[in-house]
Amino acid sequence: MINSLYLRLNLAAILVLCVFLTATAAVLDNAYSEGAKWSLRERMMGLLYQLLAASQIDDHGQPILPLPTHLPSPPLALPNSGWYAFVSRKNDAHPLWRSPSAINTRLPEPFPLQVGQRHWLELQLPDGKAYYLLGFGFQRTVKSGVYPFNFYLLTELAPLQHDIRKFRQRLWGGLLGTACLLFAVQVWLMHWGLRPLRQVGAELGAIETGAANQITGQYPNEVKNLTDHINSLLAQERGRQTRYRNALADLAHSLKTPLAVLLSSTGQEQDLPHTVQEQSTRMLRIVERQLQRAGASGSAAMPPVTIAAIAERVAASLSKAHRWKNITVTQHIDPNLQLRCDEADLIEMLGNLLDNAFKWGRYAIDIQGQKQGHKIILSIHDDGPGIPPEQMEHILLRGGRADETMPGHGIGLSVVTEIVAAYQGRLSIGNSSLGGTMAMLEFWGG
Repeated sequence: MINSLYLRLNLAAILVLCVFLTATAAVLDNAYSEGAKWSLRERMMGLLYQLLAASQIDDHGQPILPLPTHLPSPPLALPNSGWYAFVSRKNDAHPLWRSPSAINTRLPEPFPLQVGQRHWLELQLPDGKAYYLLGFGFQRTVKSGVYPFNFYLLTELAPLQHDIRKFRQRLWGGLLGTACLLFAVQVWLMHWGLRPLRQVGAELGAIETGAANQITGQYPNEVKNLTDHINSLLAQERGRQTRYRNALADLAHSLKTPLAVLLSSTGQEQDLPHTVQEQSTRMLRIVERQLQRAGASGSAAMPPVTIAAIAERVAASLSKAHRWKNITVTQHIDPNLQLRCDEADLIEMLGNLLDNAFKWGRYAIDIQGQKQGHKIILSIHDDGPGIPPEQMEHILLRGGRADETMPGHGIGLSVVTEIVAAYQGRLSIGNSSLGGTMAMLEFWGG
């Protein structure tokens, strides 16, 4: 089995071309041969009619043929010229007259003919040559009666066969040259036509080695459809891998705070059971939420949750984890303020933002929340060193950090950004009224 598309197409095209050229040669050869034979017969018939017109019958019924110098065709007067004529009576094998060209030639035996009958015959004489024999039945009426005669014209086929051989040589030579030219053009066309596929293969090889991320070449419409699908599959695969990495990073980052709270509670035996139960439940919900994150469809179907109560719980947990800093947390949130979202998502968002505030804050953190028209705004303020304006966009990217010396992975804010975006909200970073950083969450339709 041939595994090369290039070879398959070339072999198929060559086979079709060979069949076509062979059939063409056969048709042309047959047409030329039949045409040459038909032309020879017409010439012989015309010459025979001229001979009939030049002949006469005497009163005794004997044919009177013209002198050699008056014969309708000069070859009939030349011995062994290849053109021979003779006349015989009906049912008589002995010729009454023969042309001068047939003096030393053994003529074939005449065949009987009816008056007005024409008959063609291809035969071979003892000299080994092929001939055409034309016979025509004829009669003349004179005073003494009606006399039937048979006129015969014999010619060699060697000149005709020679012409046919010459034609065949030229025909096959021309077709062979044409075939070579067509083969060369065909190979070039196949090479040129399949070049986009080879280019696609080269680009796929570059993608496999990591030198490229997608197929970028310009291709014909038939190939472009394929490359677009390949690029789409590559993009989906990269997106899937990115989501897997992000999900693992988000899960690890989300579990970091509950684990820190558990570790910080080991010295407080009276609160340890409650803390373990609370944080274990939180971690279980985090894991479940990460597994269900792909199916999140927004906040329309979510029951409302009370923001103040959740903010208080998250702040209390983080205060234990960072109790050595003695940071005072104040909260200015309407007790009745509610947001339609998953409780685990709200805990995740507030936990990441408050964890950053505890890391960077010195003495105070303020949590604010209010409703402005159809918009709910939550903001967390700290009195830390703040963030330079040129880095406020950078820290919202996954892995983006303002200070590489501080512990962390630069994932928390990107996790918050993704969760907020799922609820058609927005996270922004600015300057706090306390002198440090403000992280503000905005939700519409609350």
